[in-house]
Amino acid sequence: MSDSPRELPHPETGDLVLTDVLFALSDPTRLAIVRELAEGALEETPCAAVGGAMPKSTRSHQLKTLREAGLIRNVPHGRQRHVSLRRADLEERFPGLLASVLGTPVDAS
Repeated sequence: MSDSPRELPHPETGDLVLTDVLFALSDPTRLAIVRELAEGALEETPCAAVGGAMPKSTRSHQLKTLREAGLIRNVPHGRQRHVSLRRADLEERFPGLLASVLGTPVDAS
């Protein structure tokens, strides 16, 4: 889990809960963040670059909800935090779910 005060806890792949993942994806803003990360251009990006124009407190809340559900990884990187989609973990735990929700084809590789 977390090794330092700056590290945030992330659920292990086997501990991901479907209802938590679906709840996190049910909010349009959080779904938009996941779509943005899924497009690949923002594979790992500073938190401030995710989610468009919104107050810092709102962004923080949305990212926390996504992190706690296991959809994203949020790690320290210098004075910033970088966010990435846990695509492989989600595919391992819930095969095809992310592709189904986002309406994207499943990568066969």
